Amino acid sequence: MSKRICIGKITSAHGIKGLVKILPYCEDITLLNGKLYTDEHSEETLDVTLKNPMGKYYLSEIKGINDRNAAEKLKCSLYVSRETLPELDDNDTFYVEDLIGLNALDASGKTIGTIKTVDNFGAGDLLEIHPPGGESYYVPFHDEYVTNVDLSARVVTLQNADHFKPE
Repeated sequence: MSKRICIGKITSAHGIKGLVKILPYCEDITLLNGKLYTDEHSEETLDVTLKNPMGKYYLSEIKGINDRNAAEKLKCSLYVSRETLPELDDNDTFYVEDLIGLNALDASGKTIGTIKTVDNFGAGDLLEIHPPGGESYYVPFHDEYVTNVDLSARVVTLQNADHFKPE
């Protein structure tokens, strides 16, 4: 089975005709149209048709869901196979999923930890660095701190990141 990537989440029902609100986790909203898996491992799918944007959500129709009661039972994440995501042409653009698990190195090449997650709390992407010992900490995913990302070598090189470490 191929790896699946979460691209959105059904957050709530909308109205009485079975529409749902989807919070997209992807820039390419068209990925949310069609058959989508409901979790990382099962073969259960939903056939989604996007209707229109509603703030940060998209109103959507789910095939076979015709009333609010059925729509309220559909709070789940939505996944696609990794292979369905478009290839990235830009060397400075990455899928979050590809960064997780990479080794984080300092400017001298010493391992300072691994990337546990990539979060965004509203002010930009943050790499959560999990050091070999101690607490995890965040480093902004910005040119000032991230000097190189080498997916083939599975490393990210950071500079000036030591002042983000907890004391």
